[in-house]
Amino acid sequence: MEQLLSSAPWQMWATFLVIGITIVFYSLDKFSLEIVSASALIALLLIFHFAPLDLETGSLSIQTLLAGFASPALFAILGLLIIGQGMFQSGALEHPTEYLLRWHDRSPIIITAVIFLIVMVVSAFLNNTPVVVMFIPIVAAIASERKISTSKLMMPLSFLSIFGGMTTIIGSSTNLLAAESYRATTGGEIGFFELTPIGLILAATGIIYLIVVGKFFLPDRASQEGVENQSDGKHFIAQIELAPGHPLIGHGAKAGLFPDLPDITVRMVQRRDKAILPPYDDFEFHLHDVIIIAATRSALTSLLKANPEILEGIMADTSIEHEDANNQIPPQLTMVEAIVAPGSRMTGRSIAQIGFHYQTNCVILGIERRSRMIRARMNTIRLEAGDVLLIVGAVRDVHALRSDRDVLLLETSMKELPDKRNARIASLIFTAVVIATATGLLSIAISAIAGATAMVAFGCLNVRQAARAIDQRIYLLIGAALAMGVALERTGGARLIGEALASSAGGFGPVVLISAFFIVCAAITNVLSNNATAVLFMPIAISAANSVGIDPHVLALTVIFGANCSFATPVAYQTNLLVMTPGHYKFSDFIRVGGPLIIVIWIVYSIIAPLYFRSIGIL
Repeated sequence: MEQLLSSAPWQMWATFLVIGITIVFYSLDKFSLEIVSASALIALLLIFHFAPLDLETGSLSIQTLLAGFASPALFAILGLLIIGQGMFQSGALEHPTEYLLRWHDRSPIIITAVIFLIVMVVSAFLNNTPVVVMFIPIVAAIASERKISTSKLMMPLSFLSIFGGMTTIIGSSTNLLAAESYRATTGGEIGFFELTPIGLILAATGIIYLIVVGKFFLPDRASQEGVENQSDGKHFIAQIELAPGHPLIGHGAKAGLFPDLPDITVRMVQRRDKAILPPYDDFEFHLHDVIIIAATRSALTSLLKANPEILEGIMADTSIEHEDANNQIPPQLTMVEAIVAPGSRMTGRSIAQIGFHYQTNCVILGIERRSRMIRARMNTIRLEAGDVLLIVGAVRDVHALRSDRDVLLLETSMKELPDKRNARIASLIFTAVVIATATGLLSIAISAIAGATAMVAFGCLNVRQAARAIDQRIYLLIGAALAMGVALERTGGARLIGEALASSAGGFGPVVLISAFFIVCAAITNVLSNNATAVLFMPIAISAANSVGIDPHVLALTVIFGANCSFATPVAYQTNLLVMTPGHYKFSDFIRVGGPLIIVIWIVYSIIAPLYFRSIGIL
């Protein structure tokens, strides 16, 4: 210990200072994560540019610090984000999501609990990163259905996957690396289910914390889609024409409602020259009926996803021709709202008269007018200034409406519609990535990059959509965190902490030593990384156990559990980073929720671990 202090370079203390200041600024949230991350990186680069190190633990230069931006872990996360966007964009998750939501309507609390339980159980046997990627859209849909913020569910999703990873030796890469380090140091083995008894108790503790206390710390933050949600109360007028073969022909109403048109109001049915008005008792649709409906934007979107054949009468004009005959990828459709501008040439004219589709290659899906209820064929409605039009078209055509002075485009309402034609391809790509990673055929970095490339190559995403899936905050956050971690390790800072712990806590008996090792590993893992913490502290733990005369197995398991407590920062574990954007979290949110969680788990571990180790005869 004294020798380590005497030989410690001043760069080690400078690294401690940079890490401490960075964590403080992260938690204050007064500056953006990008600025704080870049500033920390610049500080380390300046220190080791003017004073590069070449130590026994390895050289530490500018190249070493910047190597984090080419880290396999970083590219694995970026690749998985692109794969997740491809699954969403193609509509591949619509069917499982709809199935879960159908059951969720009957028992919302039970189904939500079942979903989280599935995440935890699967994470015990598979890499939890693709598991979280798979469930993020499903949890987001549940949050929308229950009218609660996604920030209330995304962090628990990540934490539960970490709990699951604590319960078996293959639950996370941290466990495997620690077990390998233990075998290399002592020749001993850590069994497959050796973590399970304590792991289940810690997982149960974490779940109880999230249910009883954590929910009060979780932020209730509105998503970036708040504008769209506010406009979701608008009811647009649309019409459906029943051509031969239309799925509504022969179907009718039950108790005045139409099961084939969920959340949609039928205002009028035009049958030849006769207008049929509600109520609709013992009523069936006939060939060539024109149905005038009122529906919110979300109801129309859901109908387009679930049963697009019903709206084929509306969408008939969206058979958009390709500008390039060689382009085999169908154009991405986008839905947007637009207001008829004052002085517009559309005012006083019907949709049929203005020839909107032929001028813009877009289709007016519906009309919203707040002044009165409209019961007329949509093509005959004369537009007024202030009418809100629901427009569907290819992305490039919708963007071209920005320069159209007849309409004011509400760009915040613009949303691309999932293209279900690519759903099967996206599902196959995702399945291949999960299988290749779970079986060990490919590392998660290789499979994620290959999967992301395949998503773009097969048309599930275009390059712009793939680029948009990458959050620049995550890129800078990981790069800076890896730079701080390698600086702490190479300068000897992490080793200093470990040896100081062993020498100071060892004199108070094995129970205090177990508790001290756990909390220090839990603290370091949120700054360094769980893998680096486990590998770095394993030989220190074995040395400490031998010096106080206890079985090294005790502290080896303690290091594994402590290194898995990646709850207090988003950079602590990949799943935290994955939920950061969809949950709209700040850095301080993880400290506020995850910090007390670590303390609670530490207290529980300090009590039950010595009892368990004594019961099996190793303490």
